Formats: sequence, C-alpha cells, structure tokens
Amino acid sequence: MTRKSDEIASVRRAALCARRSLDAPSRLALSRIISERVIRMHEFTACNSVACYLPAQDEVDLCGVIERAWRMKKRVFAPVVEENFGMHFVQLTAQTELQKNKYGLWEPVAGLRISPRKIDLVITPVVAFDNFRHRIGMGSGYFDRCFAFLNHKGRWLRPKLLGLAFECQRVEKIKPNPWDIRLYRVITEHP
Repeated sequence: MTRKSDEIASVRRAALCARRSLDAPSRLALSRIISERVIRMHEFTACNSVACYLPAQDEVDLCGVIERAWRMKKRVFAPVVEENFGMHFVQLTAQTELQKNKYGLWEPVAGLRISPRKIDLVITPVVAFDNFRHRIGMGSGYFDRCFAFLNHKGRWLRPKLLGLAFECQRVEKIKPNPWDIRLYRVITEHP
C-alpha cells in the first residue's frame, strides 16, 4: 500500500468510527434535519430526476427526501452496482422490489434504466468530506467511475452530485486522486 492510500484508509476508518458512534435516535434526528435542508434546496425543487442511494444502517437516512420527491412527481432512481465495478441507475417507485447486493446494500431488482448524464441531481453516500467538496467513499470507486465524464466538463450543468453526511464526518483536508469527482455540494445538519 502506498503512503497516500494508507492516509485515505486511516481517514476512512476514523470517519466511519465517528459516524457509527452516533446512537440511533441522534442519527435519525440529524437525518431529518439534513433531509429538510435538501428538500428546501433550489437544486432539489427545480430538478425533474433525482438519484438517491438507499441508506445502509449508519448512513444519513434520506427516505424523507425520496418520499418528498415522489410527492412532487419527480422521477427517482437508485444505483445498482455491476460485476465489473460499473454502476447504473434504475427507477425507484413505491412498488419497486429491492434486494441486497454483494455489499449488503439495497438496490432495485429491475426497472427503467437512465443514463447518468440525464439525471439532474445525484445524492451520493459519503464516508468523509472536506471543505473543498472532496469525498471519500467506501473505496470501490463506483461513483467516481460512473461520473468520470464530469472531470472533463468545463461547466457543471448536469448531474449535480450532492453529498450527504453528518458533521462528524468532516475532515480537515482530503488529498484527492486525479480520478476523484468533486461534489457539487455537501449537506450536513449544520447550515
């Protein structure tokens, strides 16, 4: 392992530990605050399509965001990982059948697929983030590979990648890799 990957692994472990140290009632209360902040964003109210991760046990629970999007008649999509470390997005409805993938994360069994380039807003999971909108995920690189085309855009029109995290996951500085995709914005419980 290189020194940089050791540093990233260390930051990931510390951020996961901080996130997991939140008790369930606190995590739920903070998730509601974060969800309300997302719902009030212009980027959310103006979008037609939104992709949302389906939260793992200790991640920000964005079920309120998904339900509000449905009530607002937005098309909602969820990520599905592929065997070749690729990822695609499938439409999510209240009737969508879900199953756990090889990582133990929920994803749709079937449904309408959409190109990542056609999604207006993508809500991404975050393990750690900094004030420069760099993120560390779980380390598999699915989101970075899927949205690599954003590294070559002069202007950031679509999709906008929105990271959701608890404030305890903020770190001083992340040294990004050349392939890392910077987030459009990170929303926590703090304004």
